[in-house]
Amino acid sequence: MDDELVTPGGIVIPAGAMTWRFSRGTGPGGQGVNTTDSRVELVVDLAALVISREVADRVRDTLGDSLRIVVSTERSQLRNRESALRRLAERLDAAARPRRHRTPTRRTAGSVRRRLEAKRLRSQLKAKRREPGEDAS
Repeated sequence: MDDELVTPGGIVIPAGAMTWRFSRGTGPGGQGVNTTDSRVELVVDLAALVISREVADRVRDTLGDSLRIVVSTERSQLRNRESALRRLAERLDAAARPRRHRTPTRRTAGSVRRRLEAKRLRSQLKAKRREPGEDAS
């Protein structure tokens, strides 16, 4: 676990960029939870990642300068560490993926017609509430 981590997307995370902290967790484990440091907190300095400038900018825009992952779902510290590394890889790969370009769509003629009809009916309803002879201005 002291080596660098390579995500499925090819992002390399040096061991020096990862800071681990352990504490007593909550969750499964009974009374053993009170004596075992099974909760894992992983903080990663995203500036230390080995990635291209373009991907680094996308990751920084999405996640900020550092990423903090906390796991306390398992009874064992080792499994929580593995889970934290898995989550880290998923988050980084998702942030590094380029955003899909959204192609704007045109409103259909039917939707425009329905919207205008609804506005006209609403206007007529409000006009009926006015007192006779009231100004429309």
